[in-house]
Amino acid sequence: MKIDTLLNELFPGEHSVINTDNILTGFGMTSKGEIAVMGTTDHLAIGVDTALILADFVLEVIKDRPGQPILMLVDTQGQRLSLKDELLGINGYLAHLVKCLELARQQGHQLITLVYSEAVSGGFLAFGMMADEIHTLPQGKVRVMNLPAMSRITKLPLEQLQELSSTSAIFAPGIENFIKLGGVQTVWRQPLAEQLVKVIGVETSADQRRQNGLLRQGRKLACSVAKRVNAG
Repeated sequence: MKIDTLLNELFPGEHSVINTDNILTGFGMTSKGEIAVMGTTDHLAIGVDTALILADFVLEVIKDRPGQPILMLVDTQGQRLSLKDELLGINGYLAHLVKCLELARQQGHQLITLVYSEAVSGGFLAFGMMADEIHTLPQGKVRVMNLPAMSRITKLPLEQLQELSSTSAIFAPGIENFIKLGGVQTVWRQPLAEQLVKVIGVETSADQRRQNGLLRQGRKLACSVAKRVNAG
């Protein structure tokens, strides 16, 4: 879905979201009031400049619009793989963005993510995955690493990983598997404005992804292991 179409369907009343070099920032009006909107489009790879612009927007929202919900629209092929970004220390810039989002959460801002196209690798981990709840459109493509890349990193044969992915959501990309893992909450269908309004203001007192992964039989041990670790 094109970003202009998506914005008009999410905010049929009005919005002031601008697209600057495929980085989205602005505000949209819903039946529950105005919300902040930030994100990426056209499969933008998130580099140091992108992370700084998004982090700066988060800090502005915290300063000027206390408690306002923040919607993150995700379409990224991951972190930018360039020598410049690596030399500048892109991990530190992504960490800065994560810290700003966590500060927003601590200051009472609800964080909502909508994956409307690609959500890949470190760009997604440091951006959209920081939300209180992650939702996706039916055409969303969610993955951290595809199987050929996983094979190169782990040195396991591709055929073995393909076999594992047929029985374990942990090894397989795609919306259905991330729902099983608890990483994605729901798939949004039309009308999108109503889907957005449903989640605005919903309190999430704690991260439920481990529990959801257990209930959906995608992550069967994470919840019990975490409880044992927390118990000391």
